[in-house]
Amino acid sequence: MARVHNFCAGPAALPLEVLEQAQQEMLDWQGAGLSVMEMSHRSPEIVKIFEEAEQDLRDLMAIPDDYAVLFLQGGASTQFSAIPLNLLGDKGAADYVNTGQWSKKAIKEAKRYADVNVVASSEDDNFASIPAFDSWNLNADAAYLHYTPNETIGGVEFFWEPETQGVPLVADMSSTILSRPVDVSKFGVIYAGAQKNIGPAGLTLVIVRKDLLGNAADATPTMLDWKTIADNDSMYNTPPTYAVYLAGLVFKWLKKQGGLDAMEQINRRKAEKLYGYIDASDFYANPVEIASRSLMNVPFTLANADLDKAFLKGADEIGLLNLKGHRSVGGMRASIYNAVPEQAIDDLIAYMQKFAAENA
Repeated sequence: MARVHNFCAGPAALPLEVLEQAQQEMLDWQGAGLSVMEMSHRSPEIVKIFEEAEQDLRDLMAIPDDYAVLFLQGGASTQFSAIPLNLLGDKGAADYVNTGQWSKKAIKEAKRYADVNVVASSEDDNFASIPAFDSWNLNADAAYLHYTPNETIGGVEFFWEPETQGVPLVADMSSTILSRPVDVSKFGVIYAGAQKNIGPAGLTLVIVRKDLLGNAADATPTMLDWKTIADNDSMYNTPPTYAVYLAGLVFKWLKKQGGLDAMEQINRRKAEKLYGYIDASDFYANPVEIASRSLMNVPFTLANADLDKAFLKGADEIGLLNLKGHRSVGGMRASIYNAVPEQAIDDLIAYMQKFAAENA
């Protein structure tokens, strides 16, 4: 069987080593005589899988003891509601930064519950940059400040953390988590959908400072109350057991690669190769300001948009899949998450060179 190069933004590529181990353990997990997906979530085997996954994640991200790690369902989009419900308290107002489509979705949902103050926006330049911090209109009485460190669609990434002066910092890290080290202690809440760098779709991760638990509004649904989930070790209801199992294998794989410091070096090298070729070409272009270019999602356009379909068809034929840009922005996008090997970047560049030479 020939494996293709998967540049999908999510569900994204998984490490081959992880898939092979899951394949070997599909019918019989470590001599238990049944598959992980058949096990009771109350069984010692599943409890062990969850405990190891959490500890490996804590090790990778250096998560302090005063933070809870929650394994949830519903995607990051469900957390767009859970965040104001858990954090607003009696404040009523929250600060949001708008740097792309996912920021906009989070803002729209938060407006159902909170007086939302958009402290800064790059919408005027089509989300091709990050507003300078000294231009932000922060509210010192906000319940929290929310931002999206990496915009999957637009390919814009923060390489710094906002200073919040005591206001809890909340980050949707769905498409950047585990790609490089972050100082968890700077955040009140980190949340992420799993289907990019963590594991398969179906799992959502929330890392929350424990002093922020227990403040949910009275009308908060039980399954959106972080304290309920934390008090029940992410097993208030039947959790996404197989997704957590696969995420745990990914965490162990990341440790074997050398951890997040090593992954950052690899990811920077991959991104620099691709951006370097695009910038040197007259045929391709990237719209994002250089200082804000994502390491994970690289959008690019062709000099002639009429060639887009031919470009995608040719890419598919040689196993370079899912390069079509998001419908809201068009063009192309290569998502180059942790599990996308460096060879995939080399093969993509070789194809781009060939296509440009044939169509210039």
